[in-house]
Amino acid sequence: MATPVVFDVNVLVQAIATGNSPYLSWPSPPPTSGNPFADCLGIVNDAAEFALWLSPHILDNIVRVLMAVVGTPKEEADDYREILIEMAEASAGGVLTPPRTVHDCRDHEDNLVLDLAAEVGALLIVSEDAGLTGMSPWRGVPVLRAREFVGRVDAMRRHRRR
Repeated sequence: MATPVVFDVNVLVQAIATGNSPYLSWPSPPPTSGNPFADCLGIVNDAAEFALWLSPHILDNIVRVLMAVVGTPKEEADDYREILIEMAEASAGGVLTPPRTVHDCRDHEDNLVLDLAAEVGALLIVSEDAGLTGMSPWRGVPVLRAREFVGRVDAMRRHRRR
């Protein structure tokens, strides 16, 4: 059974907005690609160990940030949204609207990410947000930066291959 994982908006945006993105192929470690955000998606795309869970809030914010901050055309941002949904479903995760139950952060957006993690029973959250990473472990759930997550998965897979 795949481990439920939630990636924050910032990880999913940087997977295609940061240089050296292997967009559309999502190779998976080992070895790592040098873009830990893209490597996160490569790991989920394998549908081996992790089930990616998304919410409409996360998906809407990805599209909004890609268009407003990165300058991605709407059609490309929408295509990426659909790819993420397909990837989540193929990994045994999916998209759901969680109930509003978490109020642990001052930042409303962070609480929405935590709502999703709580609802799906995520065993791991991946984020670059200092507000979230500073809470780790949140209710016993580690909140890792993308590079930490990729490094741990890479080490785990290399060990398994021995």
